[in-house]
Amino acid sequence: TNMFTSIVGNVFGFKALRALRLEDLRIPPAYIKTFQGPPHGIQVERDKLNKYGRPLLGCTIKPKLGLSAKNYGRAVYECLRGGLDFTKDDENVNSQPFMRWRDRFLFCAEALYKAQAETGEIKGHYLNATAGT
Repeated sequence: TNMFTSIVGNVFGFKALRALRLEDLRIPPAYIKTFQGPPHGIQVERDKLNKYGRPLLGCTIKPKLGLSAKNYGRAVYECLRGGLDFTKDDENVNSQPFMRWRDRFLFCAEALYKAQAETGEIKGHYLNATAGT
């Protein structure tokens, strides 16, 4: 899934392109065999977050590049404190010199716990652990 998002998502997001159509995409069978599918479904997420009877509200933290780990954590906190159920890393976010994975993890965990304490609700943040760390 990261491959498709990285290729199609980024290309279709270029503002300089006025028109673009994907006509064919061939994924090697060997690559397809590596995808195990999602580990669980929406009911498990609802159970983890204790949220039922309404849509789950979440967002991808932006910008995906350029923030320090501390400011990234602050964005997570503000989103969760503002009412979202969860936040997530962009699929392309990994360990960068200006924002190491471990630092991002620690600041996001701090943000999540702080938002939970202030709202009394269970919150979530989904870190990208599929890319190199």
